[in-house]
Amino acid sequence: MSTLFSYCIPIDGGGAPNPFWGLCTLAICKPRIRRSAKEGDWVVGTGSVNSPVGDVSGKVVYAMRVTQKMTMEDYDRFTQSELPRKIPLVHSADPRRRCGDSIYDFSTLAPSLRPGWHCEKDRSADLSGGWVLLSNHFFYFGDKPVALPEALLGIVKQGRGHRSSSNTPYVDDFVCWIHSLG
Repeated sequence: MSTLFSYCIPIDGGGAPNPFWGLCTLAICKPRIRRSAKEGDWVVGTGSVNSPVGDVSGKVVYAMRVTQKMTMEDYDRFTQSELPRKIPLVHSADPRRRCGDSIYDFSTLAPSLRPGWHCEKDRSADLSGGWVLLSNHFFYFGDKPVALPEALLGIVKQGRGHRSSSNTPYVDDFVCWIHSLG
C-alpha cells in the first residue's frame, strides 16, 4: 500500500513544489518527506488559513504520485542535461524560470547555492532531505485550490510538519477522489 504524505503550504511560490515543464518536483523544503517517500507514494500540499490568496485551509493546492526519486546530485545533473528550465534564472521575465527548484550546484566539492529565492539559512534543511521527488502524475491547482470532501479533511495538517501514518485510512479514498477531478 502506498503512503499519503500531507502538509500545509503557507505560501505557494512555485518552487516547492515546482509544477512546471510537465514534471512536478519537490527538491527543496520538506526534508523528512523527501527522505521517506517512495515511488508510488502520494504527496499532498494543502492550503493555509493565512495564505496570501485568503483562507484556503482544507483545500488541495497540489497532489503528486511519486513516479521517480533521485539524489539531489543526480537531479542537478538531470536538470542541467535534460530540463534546464528547472534551474532558476532570477532575472527572467518568465516567473516559472525565476522559481526553479534546482538551486544547488553539485559540480563543486560542497554544493553551491545558485542565485534564487532560497538563501544560506535554508541550506541545512534543503540538503538534509538528500532526495528529490519527481512526478509525471500530478494535479496542481495553485491559487485556485480545490476543497477536500468532508470525509477527507482528516489528512489536513495545519502548521509545521506533516502527516503520513495517520493518513493510512484515507489513501484509497483520496486517490479515487483526486482522479475523479479529471
